[in-house]
Amino acid sequence: MGRFTLRRMDTPINLAGPHIDTQTLPESRWQERRDAHLSALGPVVSAHLDRRSSGKKHPVIDFLFEYYRFRPAALMRWSPGLGPRLAGGAAAFADTPHFATDELDAWVSLERMSPRLQASTRWILSLLERTQARTPMFGCHGLHEWAMVYRQSAVRHAGTPLRLTPQEISAVVEAGPIVCTHYDAFRFFAPDARPLNRVSPDAQTAPDFEQPGCLHVNMDVYRWAMKRYPWIGSDLIREAFFLALDIRAVDMRASPYDLADLGYPPIRIETDDGRAQYRSLQSGFYKRARPLRARLIEAYRGLAEALEIWALEI
Repeated sequence: MGRFTLRRMDTPINLAGPHIDTQTLPESRWQERRDAHLSALGPVVSAHLDRRSSGKKHPVIDFLFEYYRFRPAALMRWSPGLGPRLAGGAAAFADTPHFATDELDAWVSLERMSPRLQASTRWILSLLERTQARTPMFGCHGLHEWAMVYRQSAVRHAGTPLRLTPQEISAVVEAGPIVCTHYDAFRFFAPDARPLNRVSPDAQTAPDFEQPGCLHVNMDVYRWAMKRYPWIGSDLIREAFFLALDIRAVDMRASPYDLADLGYPPIRIETDDGRAQYRSLQSGFYKRARPLRARLIEAYRGLAEALEIWALEI
């Protein structure tokens, strides 16, 4: 809340809005937050880079870097988000993209946000708000991963063994129900599995199906947060990343793949006990993701308000 000054060329522009946090962070405080960010993410990122350099695959963790396509170096960078002023940060952020500085301080700037990013910011905000408002569904039991290998001779994780035979996998898929609402999962279904799904989301209708009980939708909190770095703060991005990492582990544990040797015991959703375990975990992720998504919505609202003021000023 409040008011902050953003420099466009030599002209100060004042942005004000109820969703914009304009606090000044003392140097010791923002350095502490930046160090905590690096410390928390460093081991995960370093291990990923080591595996990548040696050509080793990890079917759980690689997903967070390959599917979402955010570079490890980008994840490691820290930003306070749009609004806060970093006292004494001029030298530390002088060459950081999308930051502005004066003689002493630094802050995130809107000056070089492209028109494309500005327009899609409002689309993402609408998607997040619509998703947050919907009733969660907990009846899919993670069968999307099964539908992806249904009647397939080649599978996506070729180096990871399956824990059931193709015939057993087919029986589970055909017993269903297949109720996947997430387009980015549904589009990877095997051709024979697609007609078995109760809905058919596509690129245009995908926002109409997003619902907050879906594991992939809750992983996507990380996607939408990272999409607007540095205007979305890295503390929120980091929390969303670790939530996505936990969700991805359950996503693959409930799959027909055998990841026990990697430390991921199976959730046997082909059994009643396994389905109950999956629903419990799914409900827990919904409860974790909901406040994170709420914070992200607030951040996007602040960004949208700032863009409106910016458009009037330039």
